[in-house]
Amino acid sequence: DALRPLYENGLDAVIIQDLGVFQFIRQNFPGLHLHASTQMTITNVEGAKFLESLGVERVVTAREMTLPEIAEIAKRTKLEIESFVHGALCYCYSGQCLYSSLIGGRSGNRGQCAQPCRLPYQVNGKTSYVMSLKDMCALEYIPDLIEAGIFSFKIEGRMKTALYVATVARTYRKAIDDYLESPKKYEENMEWYRDQISNCTYRQFTTGFFYGKPDHESQIYDSNTYVKEYTYLGIVGEKNEKSRYAIEQRNKFSVGEEIEVMKPDGENVCVTVKGIWDDEGNQMESAPHPKQKLWIDLGVELDRFDVLRRKEME
Repeated sequence: DALRPLYENGLDAVIIQDLGVFQFIRQNFPGLHLHASTQMTITNVEGAKFLESLGVERVVTAREMTLPEIAEIAKRTKLEIESFVHGALCYCYSGQCLYSSLIGGRSGNRGQCAQPCRLPYQVNGKTSYVMSLKDMCALEYIPDLIEAGIFSFKIEGRMKTALYVATVARTYRKAIDDYLESPKKYEENMEWYRDQISNCTYRQFTTGFFYGKPDHESQIYDSNTYVKEYTYLGIVGEKNEKSRYAIEQRNKFSVGEEIEVMKPDGENVCVTVKGIWDDEGNQMESAPHPKQKLWIDLGVELDRFDVLRRKEME
């Protein structure tokens, strides 16, 4: 019942972990593209070929695979390869973790992980973040990923803001396009990519299993702290007859503040908030209530879906 209206309105594909669900969808929703979840733990050519024989079009590879192993699947099957390239890493094998369900009733297998692996634990009388992994970041290795045959770059965004998703997706999109246009351009823009990623919430980085088995350097034993340099304010909506733009506010900002407008093409525009009005037209000095619908004037033309953010003081 949940899938049928989506299917009838042109749903592109579904990601599946369970073979029983796979069979049901295959029989009842013909033509719907089926993608194998990373939780199917596909780690070799044989597993990929088996799913290909069942009609799977795309495989999200296990996070424990190296680039040569991924390349072998790409070479010996006709499957589209999707691999995680950025974001939080699960302590358990391919994200098949029951810890969050066990201690908090929030299933990591249903997108509700409370990330208990980021908490401190006492081991042999010593307290440390013994299960806290660094985040994954493959920005500097895009040529290797493309060479390995990875068709789709997967960005982990669980429990993240729209600002995080917009920043990371935009940066990877530009990095990929730059590389395909000119490897030299990609190398020359590397500092810009790094700077953009640092503009959203992040942790220390690792490349996961891409270049071999990780060691203790891939963990953060002394802290679980995320670095946060920008605050997400909202996404621009429609424009009204007074040339004001709608926004559903996510964090407080005020008239006279300097903020940034993130454009999809990579441009960041610094602006000053000229005015704020509530949905009834009353002028406001600040926007203190999360998720309140507001109308704003930033003194410049905006586009629908521009992202607004504020740089935090150091």
